[in-house]
Amino acid sequence: MGAPRAQSGFGGVIYYVVTIGLGLYFTFASVQGDYGLFRRVQIEAETQALLQERDALSAQIATLSNKTRRLSDDYLDLDLLDEQARSLLGLVRADEVVLR
Repeated sequence: MGAPRAQSGFGGVIYYVVTIGLGLYFTFASVQGDYGLFRRVQIEAETQALLQERDALSAQIATLSNKTRRLSDDYLDLDLLDEQARSLLGLVRADEVVLR
């Protein structure tokens, strides 16, 4: 048997440096990466903005559908027809006075 060999501390130091480096890398990737926490918050904010835009567009579609129905052949709203004729065509009735 030989004398016990003295081990240098470089192997252990390298092991711990690599372990800490990998831990830091994965921590950074989980926070800042493509699928990290910051990206998730950004996606949720975009989702809320798109939902609000969808709701606004749905309300606008409902308003336009209502006006379309009111000007259809089945149901004619004379007040709306009069309003549209006045605004688009510039029509006035004979008993009205126009001020410019």
